[in-house]
Formats: sequence, structure tokens, C-alpha cells
Amino acid sequence: MAREGTAIGAEIAKFDRLAADWWNPEGPMRPLHAMNPARMGWIIARIARRHGRDPAAPRPLEGLAILDAGCGAGLAAEALARAGARVTGLDAAAAALAAARTHAAAGGLAIDYREGLPEDLAATHRGRFDAVLSLEVVEHVADREAFCRHLAALLRPGGALFLSTLNRTPRSWLFAKLGAEYLLRLLPVGTHDWRLFVRPSELGAALRQAGLRVADIAGLSMDPLTGRWRVSRDVGVNYLMMAVAG
Repeated sequence: MAREGTAIGAEIAKFDRLAADWWNPEGPMRPLHAMNPARMGWIIARIARRHGRDPAAPRPLEGLAILDAGCGAGLAAEALARAGARVTGLDAAAAALAAARTHAAAGGLAIDYREGLPEDLAATHRGRFDAVLSLEVVEHVADREAFCRHLAALLRPGGALFLSTLNRTPRSWLFAKLGAEYLLRLLPVGTHDWRLFVRPSELGAALRQAGLRVADIAGLSMDPLTGRWRVSRDVGVNYLMMAVAG
């Protein structure tokens, strides 16, 4: 399914093909399942604190409007909903959205899933969200600067944008491309194009051009012995970035 704007049609089709197995923790999305608790813990804590909430409370995001742009089948969106947020999930991959809707309904979660791109939603939801997430997406888009600009337009004044992506380093090629796809088979071959990986300096520049201020950055690191992920200071492969409006 090709789309104009920030999307790359081949990238959308790639993730549509994975939809049926998205929620299988031992399937092709196994790395996302493994890293999700660490990355969402980091994000939820920062959103909560920004709104004067206790991150350890049962529903620290109660009532906050949050967008998950490039939500796939809903791993991050469901974590936000369970934390009490009013969640909108946006994706251009129709099959992935169908899987997201089915899984959310089975779990009794009310998530507003929509098919489209950030620029589509910006036409009707400009300035509507307390926080916007786009996780493992920016390395798959056609125009990084435009993508960040459209995400920023969806934030309320004082809102926060959270991105996670892969750094373009020799180590990321070794571990996230060669190792994960070809040697360990943690991801389907062709999941990533290393040339589209984004250095923190490049992402920070795109966010500043969008009128945002980079407020925090952290690495995501996997323990090779246990397979568990943790937030770290090492941004050489996977990293998270937070930027704020105003």
C-alpha cells in the first residue's frame, strides 16, 4: 500500500505482512516485546512527572490524551491505555491496525485506532495531545524533517514528543542489522535499512527545526546473557529521545 507524504509504501507493506504474528512474543516482533517494558517505563515516568503524577501510581496517565504514531499492532498503545491514558493509535498499515483492534478488544481496552499518517491527523487534531509517541518508526520514513514537523503540530503547548530509533554506527550495523537479521534471526531479513538509521545529532536537529526542544536522551541496551533490556547511557545502537513543545 503506497502512500504519499512521509510514508514509504514498501515499508508499510513490510509491516502489514507481519501483522498476524505481531502479538506472538516468540514471533518476528520478539525484540519489540522484549524491549517494550524498559522503553515504556522510561516514557510513562516522564509523561507522569511532567503532569505532576506519581509514576508508580496504578494509573499515572489517567485522562491524558496521547497519540501513538506508527502504532503497529498496539504494543505501546496498550501500555499507555493500561496506565490510564486516552490513547489514539495511528498507522498506515491496515492489517497491523486490524490486529491492534482485535487484541485491544480482547483485553477490554478502549483505544481509538485510525488508519493514516501524522500529516493526515494534523488536519483535524492539531494541538490536541499531551504527548505523542513514535517508536521504531523514524528510521522507516521518507522525510525525517517533515515527519517530525507533523508530529510536533499534534502536541499541545508544553506537550512532549517521544521517539525511539536506531543510531547509524558501525556497532548498530553489526548488532541490529547483521546480527539481529542474518545471524540470530531475531528479525525478518530486510526489516531495517541501515542507511536510514538516525544519529542523535540528526534527530535532534530535525526536532529543533520542528520547534521543539530536546529534553532527554537515553540508550536501550540488551543483556546478551538474559535477553533483558534496560535503559542505559549507551546510545550507540538503540536510543530514546524526548523533546518538548514551548
